[in-house]
Amino acid sequence: MSSIKKLASQTVWYGASTILARFLYYMLTPYLTLKFRGTVEYGKMSLVFAIIPFLYTLILFAFETAYFRFMQRKEYAADVYNTLCTSLLMSTLVITGLTILFNVPIAHFIGLGRHPEYISLSAFIIGFDALSALPFAKLRYENRPVKFAAIRVTGILINIATVYFFLSVCPDVIKKNPNSVLRLVYSPGFGAGYVLIANVAASFFQCIALWKELGAIHFRINKTLWKEVMIYALPLTIAGFAGMINETFDRVMLEKWSPLKGDAATFEVGVYSACYKLSILITLFVQAFRMGAEPFFFKQSTEDNAAKVYARVMKFFVITICLMFLLVSLYLDVWKIFIRDEKMWTGLKVVPILLFANMFLGIYYNLSIWYRLSKKTTAGAYITLIGAGITIVVNYLFIPYFSYMACAWATFLCYGTMMVISYIWGQKAYPVPYAWKKLMAYMVIVAVLYGIHQALNGVWHSRALNYTIATMFLILFALFIYRIEKKEFVNILKIRKNPI
Repeated sequence: MSSIKKLASQTVWYGASTILARFLYYMLTPYLTLKFRGTVEYGKMSLVFAIIPFLYTLILFAFETAYFRFMQRKEYAADVYNTLCTSLLMSTLVITGLTILFNVPIAHFIGLGRHPEYISLSAFIIGFDALSALPFAKLRYENRPVKFAAIRVTGILINIATVYFFLSVCPDVIKKNPNSVLRLVYSPGFGAGYVLIANVAASFFQCIALWKELGAIHFRINKTLWKEVMIYALPLTIAGFAGMINETFDRVMLEKWSPLKGDAATFEVGVYSACYKLSILITLFVQAFRMGAEPFFFKQSTEDNAAKVYARVMKFFVITICLMFLLVSLYLDVWKIFIRDEKMWTGLKVVPILLFANMFLGIYYNLSIWYRLSKKTTAGAYITLIGAGITIVVNYLFIPYFSYMACAWATFLCYGTMMVISYIWGQKAYPVPYAWKKLMAYMVIVAVLYGIHQALNGVWHSRALNYTIATMFLILFALFIYRIEKKEFVNILKIRKNPI
């Protein structure tokens, strides 16, 4: 149980900064939906950010996970950082260069043929983020949360400030003074491009702030280590690449296969992307959990009780995301204010579906520890490729008829299938005593509570009654969980009073 406390502490330290940074970034959503209200700019921006993760995954090549994995090998520990950073620098230069070179065809492919410069800006974002990835991993491995948090949060603040400067300060100044010097850096028609410029500035700052970690690199490659890393990381990269199809590529598919055409289709991409972000609470928790869990899982694997610890981690993880599902879905009328363009509220019906989909994704990440530890990373590639296949087929068949609702259900089916396959396969290869019946019951209960709440809200159109019932359901579920898991909570409190 003390191990779970340690993971919780790591999740707070590293995750809190991630949550704060991501939350600050997501807070741009109400601002941007307001600034771009009634235009297709938010949709354009969403299309660009749908393609960035693909190129980033290709450059990074799962080196973060490989870093944590091979730092456990004493014979390689001294060479891991230098070897991976040297290899990463070379791949970054090649892929970002090719992205800039072929910016026109890439822009046409994602439906932004009039803005190839957006692709070039994306290449710089990807390049700077890739260069900072392993230094950040080094900070996590060495348990240096203060510097990690300070850089991440400051980078986001620079991003926000730059966006505000270009979208609010520049237009206001030029409106009052048409001959202002700001005309040299601002053009009203550039729109979503300024969001990309802000991201470039933030990513560049991160590299500068990590100068000590980057300066510590000795550019050399241990060929034996590098070969082992590539064998280990290739399946994870394929899985990550397929995972990006599941996570972001549905925006591109929506733009291409939507029953609407042209700017109307691009606007629907913006609607779906904005509503997707209302799953922010679960998404942020999963991201924060991953920041603490990845190094924790590898270090814990050497302990005799590792499987039991993983099972307990899963239990508390599922309980937490169930509570978060209720917090978002039952109070959706409050969360929708996050989107400032009322025309986009038509897409709110996808939010509960996407919340559950992200719950499945978080559980899948927990389950994936079996193939990461047992060196069967090809299993992760197969599972994710199956998920990608589901995403593509469902979207291809149903987007022309159901628009972004097809995207939401495709995500749900994709992550649900990946979760089930990983559990069944993992129990054969690396058995972990998950309390799966109990955890499934918790998820079914929150889904039923949401359904009842929706039904009652449909009968009585009272906002006060809606919030009262929502609060009652949330409290009842929390009390129910406490009663069922009281022994576990008591044990944690005992550890706090009597630390080991």
